[in-house]
Order: sequence, then C-alpha cells, then structure tokens
Amino acid sequence: MKRYFEFAERTSVLLTTLVMVVLILFFVFPILPINGELLDEKTSYSYEEAIHALEAYGVDGRRVYLWVSLLLDTLFPIAYATFFAGLIYRFRVTEGTWWLAYVPIFGGAWDLMENIQISSMLVMYPNVTEMQVAWASGFTQVKHWIGSVYLVIAVVVFLVSLTRATFVRIRSRERNS
Repeated sequence: MKRYFEFAERTSVLLTTLVMVVLILFFVFPILPINGELLDEKTSYSYEEAIHALEAYGVDGRRVYLWVSLLLDTLFPIAYATFFAGLIYRFRVTEGTWWLAYVPIFGGAWDLMENIQISSMLVMYPNVTEMQVAWASGFTQVKHWIGSVYLVIAVVVFLVSLTRATFVRIRSRERNS
C-alpha cells in the first residue's frame, strides 16, 4: 500500500485528483437531472425522507441516480481518497505517521459500500424497507464522519508541514546573516 501512497503523493496525481473532485462535486453533481437532493449528500435521513426523495426523483431521476451511483460516484470516492491519502502521506508529520493515509482510503471504501446501499434502494423502489433505509442512512452518517476525520488530519499535517518549512527558512536566513 505504501507504493500507492507514494504514487498518490506525486504533484501531478494530487493536482489531477483535486481537479476531478472539484469538477464532479461542484459542476456535475449539482446539475444532475434527478429532481431532488442526492441521498448521499445528506448527513442522514429517515425512512419517510428517503421514500419522499425516491418518489420525487421519478422513474427517470431514479434511473439517472442509479447510473451516477454506479459509475460517477464510484470514480468520485477513488479520486478524493487518492487525493487526501496522497496529501496526508506527502505532508506526514513524521515518517511513523504515514499510516494516517489509510483513513481516506477507508472513507472511500465506505462510500462505495454506501453507494451499493443507495443503488439497491433505487432499484427496489417502491419496495424499500425501513431496515434498508436505516442501513443506507447509517452508511451515509459514517461516511460523513470519516470524511471529517481525514479532512482534519489533512489540514493538520499540511499546517504542521508549512510551519516547519517556515521555521527552517527563518533559521537558514538567521545563519546566513
């Protein structure tokens, strides 16, 4: 897995995955013709909210959402997991903290499992059970929680790295003066 992290930390990979994430998140997902908010964008939802959303999507909206969930929303977790894993690995605080790059990988894998839950609800509508919605909503909640964790890790390791680099430059200037 370290090879993957070494690949993901490359500047070209970080930039490519960042662009992919931004494009999908801000320019593709918002314009999807599904007649409502994507369930996986919510932090959680009840059975009633899920059924209302699935109904509001309509046949065409559910079909589009299913294709998006199976294709685009498979690429999206891979892109953001690679970006955050690479960022965390590249700016790790110490050599021993490289393993923190696993957190976004776990989050991306969890997101893919959430997509399976939502896809099954889209296919099974209107015969969606309360238990199925509870499982899907639970996956959504955990996905958002894991996302918060790796986002905090990425910000912290980046800021620590930036602070260290600044102090190194200051010391270098002081020695040269």
